[in-house]
Amino acid sequence: MREHATTGDGLLTALHVMERMVTTGRSLQELASVMTRLPQVLVNVPDVDKARCDDAEVVAAVAAAEADLAGAGRVLLRPSGTEPLVRVMVEAPTAEQAATVAGSLADVVRTRLSL
Repeated sequence: MREHATTGDGLLTALHVMERMVTTGRSLQELASVMTRLPQVLVNVPDVDKARCDDAEVVAAVAAAEADLAGAGRVLLRPSGTEPLVRVMVEAPTAEQAATVAGSLADVVRTRLSL
């Protein structure tokens, strides 16, 4: 929804979902049934320079993790807006895979961005 806002916004998202419900005549349960929930792991990495998340090796590690997941999951690495840390979130087909990928990325962030 980048044409409406530059950041995530729960209220805006809710309005778009309600619009979809009205235009399609489908219930929220019907619309949500097409979504597959995946195990998710979140690792907070403290004591790093969160302003350097664009470090080439960190970016390459994220790209490699996304390639390993081959479209069957997702990776989000971002500096916290409220705390002095970097958040590493991974969704994957299994909890074990999500934990492994998130742990590996957290290690790269620790190594490359340590203070």
